[in-house]
Amino acid sequence: MCSLKKIVSALALGAMMAVAAAGAAGAKEWKTVRIASEGAYPPWNATDTSGKLTGFEVDLGNDLCKRMKVTCEFVAQDWDGIIPALQQGKYDAIMSAMTITDERKKVIDFSVPYGTEPSVFAVLTDSPLAKALNLGADRVDLNDQGKAKATLDKLAAALKGKSVGVQVSTIQADFMDKHLPKVTMRTYDKIDNAGIDLASGRVDAMLGDRSVVEAVVKATPGKMVVVGPNFIGGVIGEGMGVGLRKDSADLKAMFDKAIAEALKDGTVKKLSTQHFGYDISPTK
Repeated sequence: MCSLKKIVSALALGAMMAVAAAGAAGAKEWKTVRIASEGAYPPWNATDTSGKLTGFEVDLGNDLCKRMKVTCEFVAQDWDGIIPALQQGKYDAIMSAMTITDERKKVIDFSVPYGTEPSVFAVLTDSPLAKALNLGADRVDLNDQGKAKATLDKLAAALKGKSVGVQVSTIQADFMDKHLPKVTMRTYDKIDNAGIDLASGRVDAMLGDRSVVEAVVKATPGKMVVVGPNFIGGVIGEGMGVGLRKDSADLKAMFDKAIAEALKDGTVKKLSTQHFGYDISPTK
């Protein structure tokens, strides 16, 4: 993960250069920034009973917009169409727990990361997998292929003949494709629906971002449990960032500068502790 000092120092130069380049090219003068969020991925983003978008990313986005001296407008967008709609100009940015990956960077740009967390499995409390998936490692860095291989081999053996639920078009789906290709993967439009199928026994496990999986588990006390190591690195990506069109270098520079400030003054830590119960700042 990136260190906070490196992020801040790199941005001090990078943001100024990007802003200067954008100005020379006659960049747009931003007054309003429309930001898309799924609204179905608490505590990152959610929708309240009135239909209003809420959550960590909404609070952080509003803070970033104040720093950028622009007006924020949040719009709800289903996850499976969130990148195409950005490219079509329906909004200017994405803040929807979107992990920065090499594959996504082929089609859109990202700000520096504003948060990061591992991926974890959950199973039924009374399932044999509750014991089988405790693989003797608290955290597995997929970038360290030598050390990760032994754990991944054990994971594949434990899940042989089983099914795992993940949200469609996510890093967790990429994880399954790359590391567990022989395990049955079932995809869902929302992670909550994977949790419903796990609770009813229609899948044997679910895989997702730690905070979201924990929220699903807490919603059914005693029914499910988080198991296995925390997976980081590799296909899990670099952390969550603001998704942007490739022609928005000026807006990227603005977000980069604002995120660096929010990390430095503790705003990200404060908001993430409020919503998650722990700090998700990309400081490690």
